[in-house]
Order: sequence, then C-alpha cells, then structure tokens
Amino acid sequence: MDLKPGSRWASQVCATEVVVVRASTEPVSLECGGHPMAPVGEDRAADLTLDPAFAGGSLIGKRFADPESGLELLVTKAGEGNLAVNGVAIPLKEAKPLPSSD
Repeated sequence: MDLKPGSRWASQVCATEVVVVRASTEPVSLECGGHPMAPVGEDRAADLTLDPAFAGGSLIGKRFADPESGLELLVTKAGEGNLAVNGVAIPLKEAKPLPSSD
C-alpha cells in the first residue's frame, strides 16, 4: 500500500473512510474490519464480511496513530470496523494536555 499523506482510503466491509495525516516509516497493511482498505473510489470486494474481532467502530473526526510505524489517520466517515495496521488495532490518539494558565 502506498500510504502517502493526503491519500484517502475506504473500508471494504463498512462505511469507514480515512485520510492519511502522517505516512508510516515502513511498508504496512492498513485494515478496517479485519480486511485491507482500498483507495476511495475503487470497487469493493462483494464477498467480504466484517470480522467480529474488529467490529468496535470508528468515529468521525477522531485521529488514530500507530506508535510502531508512525502512521496517523483521520476518520472522515464513521463505520462499524476498527482500524488496524498489519492485523493489530490502532489506538485512538490522545489529545495533548494544555498548559495551565495560572
């Protein structure tokens, strides 16, 4: 997969769509719902179903970051599938705490 910043990807098993914010430092397989994602606009595979192990959902506007590869994604369309890299779920990126204004 060529995960360049700004490229858009869609799940093949649910409505999830993402945009790459930061590219990975190594080649990886981007997955959603237990199956590889495809570039937005490509045909979806008709015979794939959502893997129950990756059915936690993804929320619109949330960022997900993989600390191992450096890949960062922004969800542009919510869906039922979890995002994963090489079969491992990607955690939600935590917001940075603001400094106190004492």
